[in-house]
Amino acid sequence: MEKSIYSHDYSIFLDQLRRLRASKSLTQVQIAERLNQTQSFVSKVERGERRLDVVELRAFCRALGIDFAAFLTELESRLEGSTNGGGKI
Repeated sequence: MEKSIYSHDYSIFLDQLRRLRASKSLTQVQIAERLNQTQSFVSKVERGERRLDVVELRAFCRALGIDFAAFLTELESRLEGSTNGGGKI
């Protein structure tokens, strides 16, 4: 059975987090400071070693300076457009 943390859908989610951080020209250290976390926490999140709950994701979005609902809307659009979508989360 496929581990949910490594599902295709979850990899799209992680890609979106990394891409948005890069598009804002923010480092992992800067995001970590905004979250009152360590750089290694952000790194583990981006590599899929540490999952985020919905409250943490909302805080992550705020640290990125993006609207939480807009993040979810974009994610849903990317998942719907994925040819391999429908993986377990």
